[in-house]
Amino acid sequence: MFEFTTRAVQMGQSADPVTGAIVPPITLASTFLLDGVDTPRAGYDYSRSGNPTRDAYQVALSDLESGGEAVAYPSGMSAEDAVIRVLTRPGDTVLYGHDGYGGTGRLFTWVLPAEGKQARRIDTTQADTIRAGLAETGARVLWLETPSNPLLEVSDIAVAAELAHEAGAYLVVDNTFATPVFQRPLELGADVVVHSTTKFVGGHSDLIGGAAIFADGLELPQPGLSGSSSVADEARWWQNATGAVPGSFDCWLAARGLRTLPVRVKQMAASAQTIAESLVEIPEIVQVHYPGLPTHPGHAVAAKQMTGFGAVISVELATPAIARAFAESTKLFRLAVSLGAAESLIEYPFAMTHQALAATSDAAPDKLVRLAIGLEDPVDLIEDLRQAIALAVR
Repeated sequence: MFEFTTRAVQMGQSADPVTGAIVPPITLASTFLLDGVDTPRAGYDYSRSGNPTRDAYQVALSDLESGGEAVAYPSGMSAEDAVIRVLTRPGDTVLYGHDGYGGTGRLFTWVLPAEGKQARRIDTTQADTIRAGLAETGARVLWLETPSNPLLEVSDIAVAAELAHEAGAYLVVDNTFATPVFQRPLELGADVVVHSTTKFVGGHSDLIGGAAIFADGLELPQPGLSGSSSVADEARWWQNATGAVPGSFDCWLAARGLRTLPVRVKQMAASAQTIAESLVEIPEIVQVHYPGLPTHPGHAVAAKQMTGFGAVISVELATPAIARAFAESTKLFRLAVSLGAAESLIEYPFAMTHQALAATSDAAPDKLVRLAIGLEDPVDLIEDLRQAIALAVR
């Protein structure tokens, strides 16, 4: 077995057998020539059902997450929706963390009930709360974001996996913030990993994508609509039936992103650690949320299950007005949603990424600003944040 960085560069990147091109070509075809009425050549007939570019990317992503099989989707939210469709039925309950991405909260708060399913928020950082929630609801799925968005809360994946499995539930972990470079939930007992590959995997703010990676041999209690008990088989059947497939070019871009993922996120995380430590010293900042700080409540758990602390920092200011002004006053940090790209981004979650939940109990704190650290020099980024704070409080 090669080391992680070697696999990131090599997996799914076989040279083209015809031309010898080092970079595999993009298969843009929507349909494929058949050798007979029921004889597809190389197993391909129509790109909704399968595409060589997508398949190669899925192999690479599954390898990096230590999974059995991966299924790529056209967005992170479509991946989340697909996983819930496969793992649950009407009447089932999903338990999820009280801090999480606004789109996930919208899916669980409004879409699931419309489909006859229930969702309940709990504190997933506490084992007793997880145990009680599972016992009270008989939940089919326990859903973790760790670190969470936007408060960077950390949940113990191994503990959650043990509790979920004891209760007969699946554990799904959103690994978008950590990436497989720093955290591999399937190795810690999780059943499914999901990603918004728009973020660190793509890494350049030029694609929308998502993925689900399933533990090897993961099965349903009984055969699904596909006729198979394999969760991966069922996911592929649902994908083909509903058409939730990413385009070839987006898969090619995401696969390209995997090749540089380790070096990018390690540099970003190193800068984030430096910046977080600097922000602690600024009196106008009330609190810094970053799991790499020893004062962070989840620091010990993060240090146990992660090999790096990620590239996202959240800070709390004195008032909502100051927080909003701070977000609008940077020069290098760009005011935009998303994260994980080469450029540093800043956002005000309450009114941006989590705006859909602003009037609910899932709302992001209105004094919070989220920083996504990019590849710029941390000295310049710190200076930019300092001048923005000075403008915001004057």
